[in-house]
Parts: sequence; C-alpha cells; structure tokens
Amino acid sequence: MPNPDNNKKPQFPLMRPDKDRNRQPKPGEGGKEDPDMPQRRTPRIPTWVVATLIIALVGWYIWQFFGPQDDPDVVDVPYTTVTQQLEDGNVSQATLGETSIQVELTNPINWNTEEEQVDANAPSDAENIRETEQINATLPQGVEITDLLPALQDAQVVIEGETSSGSIWTSILISFFPFLLILGLILFMGRQMSRGQQNVFGFGRSKARQNDPERPQVTFADVAGEDEAKQELMEVVDFLSNPAKYHALGARLPRGVLLVGPPGTGKTLTARAVAGEAGVPFFSVSASEFVEMFVGVGASRVRDLFDKAKAASPSIIFVDEMDAVGRQRFAGVGGSNDEREQTLNQLLVEMDGFETNQEVIVMAATNRPDVLDPALLRPGRFDRQVVVGLPDRKGREAILKIHSRGIPLAAAIDLDLIARSTTGFSGADLSNLVNEAALTAARRNRKEIEKDDFDDALDKILLGVARSGLTNEKEREVVAYHEAGHALVAHLTPGADPLRKVSIVPRGRALGVTVQMPEEDRHNYSKTYLLGRLAMMLGGRAAEMVIYDEITTGAENDLKQATGLARRMVGMWGMSDDVGPLYLGTGDEQVFLGRELTQDKSFSDATAERVDAALREIVENALREALELCRTQRHMLDAMVEALLEKETLDAPEVDEIFGPGIKEDLNAGFDEDEGLAAAEEPVAGVPTQRATETEPTA
Repeated sequence: MPNPDNNKKPQFPLMRPDKDRNRQPKPGEGGKEDPDMPQRRTPRIPTWVVATLIIALVGWYIWQFFGPQDDPDVVDVPYTTVTQQLEDGNVSQATLGETSIQVELTNPINWNTEEEQVDANAPSDAENIRETEQINATLPQGVEITDLLPALQDAQVVIEGETSSGSIWTSILISFFPFLLILGLILFMGRQMSRGQQNVFGFGRSKARQNDPERPQVTFADVAGEDEAKQELMEVVDFLSNPAKYHALGARLPRGVLLVGPPGTGKTLTARAVAGEAGVPFFSVSASEFVEMFVGVGASRVRDLFDKAKAASPSIIFVDEMDAVGRQRFAGVGGSNDEREQTLNQLLVEMDGFETNQEVIVMAATNRPDVLDPALLRPGRFDRQVVVGLPDRKGREAILKIHSRGIPLAAAIDLDLIARSTTGFSGADLSNLVNEAALTAARRNRKEIEKDDFDDALDKILLGVARSGLTNEKEREVVAYHEAGHALVAHLTPGADPLRKVSIVPRGRALGVTVQMPEEDRHNYSKTYLLGRLAMMLGGRAAEMVIYDEITTGAENDLKQATGLARRMVGMWGMSDDVGPLYLGTGDEQVFLGRELTQDKSFSDATAERVDAALREIVENALREALELCRTQRHMLDAMVEALLEKETLDAPEVDEIFGPGIKEDLNAGFDEDEGLAAAEEPVAGVPTQRATETEPTA
C-alpha cells in the first residue's frame, strides 16, 4: 500500500548550497536529476578574450597589406646614380630583380633629397642630406637586367637575386588565413550562445548583481525611522524563511513589493537590509540597465534575469528606480519609446503572465509612483506598496544614533534636540548632517564633535556656505531692516513657528536669512497658520516700505514663496470665500513632463479671473497685516536692527531678549468652521517647515 505522505505536494525549500539546481538532466532520466552527481560544465572562453583576439588579427592583416613595405635604410635614386657608383668602384654587392637593382656601397654617400643627386661636400647633419650605404633604382625602359652583368662582373661585385615569394597557394593561404580564423571564432562563439544570449557580445544578458553572503551585510538593525515599512518587509523575509507556516493557512507568497517614498528616505537601504536578512539569493539591478539603443535588448535582459532568479528560487529581485522602464505606455507628448515599452511588456509577463511563478519576489523602488503603468500596480504583480516616508522626530533621533556610531561626540550633544531641529529631513539629509559636522570638527582640529559643529553644519545645509560680509553700510542697514521685518512679524503672529536664527551674513545667494524651527512635526495646516506664514514672508518687504518708503529687489524669493502658497490655498485647499471649496489644481506640480499640455482645463475663464482676484486679495491682506505690525512696533524693529548691525547673527534667546516673550497659541488644536484645514501625509509643498526666508542679491 503506498504511503499517503508521498502524495502530498512538497513545499518549496530554501536553496541549499550543496545542491546544484542548474544541472541539466541526462537523456533517458525522464527529466529527473541526480543531486549527488556533479554538474558538467562546458568550458567557455571569456568574451573579452575573443574580442581582443579578433581586433588584434584584423590590425595585423591591415598592417601587412597597407603598412610600410620598403626598407627605411634603402634610398631610391635614379638609375644613372647606380651606374656612376659602379664606375667609381663603390659597389660591393648587388641584388637584381626583374625591373630594379639594389646595391650596397663600399663607402656611404650623402644623398641630397631635394636636388636628387650625390652631394659629397654637404654636411651629413643637414636637414635635406641623408647618408646611406644602400641605394635602389628602377631600370629604365629598354634596359634589361642582363645588360648589367658584364659591368658587375668586371667590378667584382657580389651578385644576388631576389628571394622567390613561393607558390601561389602559399600566398593565398597567407592572405586569407586571418579571414578563416575570424570566421572560425564567430562560429565557435555562436555555439556558445545560450539562455537568452542574442549576439556574440552578450548584449542580451542581464547585468543584475547577486548579493554576496560572505560580505558584510546590512540588516534591519541598520535601518531606523520606518518601523511600519520594516514590519511589512520582515513578513516577506519570514515567509521565505518559514514557508510551511503560511502554506498551512493557504497564504501565498506576494509577487511584488513596491517601495514608494521621497528621495533619500532609505528605499534602497531597506532593500539591502532585506537581502541581508532573507538568507536567499538576492539579485539587484537598476531599471535603466535594461534599456539600450538596440531594440529587444531590454526584453532579453528581463528574461535572462528571471531565468537566473527561477534557477535559484526561492529568490528576490530588486529593481531600483522602477519608473525608468515602468512609465505609462503611450503617455506624455511625443509618442512612445518602443524599446522601453517592450521591456515593460516583458516585465509584466514575467511577473504575472501565462506561466505563473510563485517562488520569485520582485521588489522595486521609486519616488514617482504616479507615472507607473496601471498594469504594473495591479494585484498579482505588485501586491503591496510600502510607503517609506520622511521620519518623525523619534525616527530622526534613531537615524542620528545609527549614523553617529563610532564617531566621538561630546557629552553635551543632545541628539533629541538635533532631531527636533531637523523637521522634514530625510535619512540621507541626516547622514549628510553628521558627516558635515565631522568635517567641521576636523577643520577645527578637535578630538570630539561639539554642539556648535552641528549648528554650523545645519546652517551650511539649510542656508549655504557663509560668504564675506557686506561692506556697504547702507546696504547692510537695508538688509538688517528686511530681516528684522521677517523676525518681527513671525514673533508677533499667533501660532507661528519659533525663530531659530536671524542673520545678515550672506549665505549662498541670500544676503540675509531668517530661520524658523517648528517645535513638532505637522501634517495639517490651518488657514490662520497659513495666513500668518504669508504675513511673515512679506514682513521684509513691509519693513522696507515703512522705513524707507521704497522697495528693493531683495523680496524676490519672498514673493515667489508667498505667491505659490497663496495659489495652493485658493486652488487646492479651498480657502477662498470668493472661489469657494473647489479643487482647481492650481499650484499642483506636474511631475510627468508634458502632461499639463494635454489636460483639459477644468474651469472656465471666469473662474480663472476669480482665482486671480482671490490670490491677489490674500497676498495683499497679508502685506497689509505685516505693514501694520511694522508701523505699530517701530521701536522693536529699530532695536532689532541695531543688534543685527552690531552682532550680525542673533539666535533665539537674543531675539526673545529684544522682542520679549512671543505670542504662543496652538492653532492646530481647534478650528472654526470657516477657518479651513490643509491636510497631507507629508509636509505640504509650499509650506516650508525648516526653511530660511532669503533676501536675494539681485532682481
């Protein structure tokens, strides 16, 4: 009676290094393979060796037929020169040809190359004089070689004949041997092509790199700030490590996992951590490596990559920058890219086509999920989308701890304070911050990284490198009033972010900066907060108008930010009473190049005029509010300018000492019905949470 256990469908095991999965079955084995039989591999010549040999042979052949054929030591002279040297008894040996004669002279002669005659009195080092002991001449028409024999014999000259070049078959063999050899190499390489190779040089082979388990690995312990994403991916790793637990409940392995998030949030680092934790073959490739100038190469590389992954299954494939090949087909302006779309079609088939495969997981990363093809995002291909967003305050602190491992930090450094000062920073930004602080400490010849090193590094990242100060006193005063206006409005606006630093030291393109530091991470913005933000942006222009009754070019960047924010308030968040609660899409950035050219306008020209009027009203109201604060608090403005002209840079305690305690009010704790709310998963574009208000030096 057969054992019922033998009828159960075996679960696919993890790849064992002592088993060879690539061995082809022998004829007559019925498709079965002996795991104990060593694999017999056909030796293959590397492609670069063959290419080098072919290039060398072609070069040799060209040199043989087109290279210099004459002896550089032999000088071609007229026939009369040879007979003259023979009469003078200056010939020791002669080589006779059918139509030429070459002689060796007993004494060298000076041959004038310009006048083509022997010049015995000319210096041998002259530019046009060549000293030679061998001369060659072509016999004139009507002169036979036999006519020279009596004269040569009388002069007792050694006579030789030209060496025969051999039979015609030998010449043909020498001439065509390179072609025969090249043809043989091409035929040999043609037999070597297999498993998706479409040409001799292997353009169709995948360039994916397999993770080496012997090298130091990145694990989930090296990833911080994204606990939810780690939890999702740890489930995938656990599925690969313990498949029986999930199969017992009828769960199937997810086909694809798409990592989505802004640049620098750690998508690729998270994928490397999965490779270090999984314990299965991990193939990584950039999507741009699939596409070449040759049509069909990308699809061939996709097939080759999946063939390798299936042979090593269960395995993981990671494709970085998925939007390079995964963009929507026939989208945008200017038609489509046939090669890219063929690559995408082949990828769709491999992930979930006619022949399903459940033992290969595809991971991909992109920061532009909105441009991906819908067929790529459907369940069965990318079953999961894991959002890797900007870290919160605790996440930033954990990331700083990871990047500061092994770095000597001073005891006074508070990573929690640095985390609160870096709202909106990604993991890459925090890594850069730690590195800049270390470089700053090294320039100062310190043994440890101090707090001011981090402060200077943060200013350098946010504001740019400090430049030489302003030398014109009038200009310094104008910049000081401009920055004091920003600081005054921000200090007196309820619920505004606290001031971190005010400076009139030029940094980057800005002549002065005013920096605000949010006390906590925000995802919702009230209308009152945004109006206060607008007033703060226009505080510099208002101060110039109050003090000088004149405006300058310094508010260029302020006006740009204020206009963009007001446009979003009207067209995206419905914060205008005149326009109403409508989403018009004004101010929305189109990341797909050319899409805005093909979209129909969703509102009429009359609505556009109302939008423009509402936009102008919001900005002008904010400017009037800033002007009112600068007029009523002129004494505070003057005190701030006096301190800036003296110290050039003021931090938060010094600003509070001049202005007094600010107005503290949590505007996001409650809202009036007509106040409105701006909500987003990430900090809203156009509402900078950690950004300086700059004074541009030129219009």
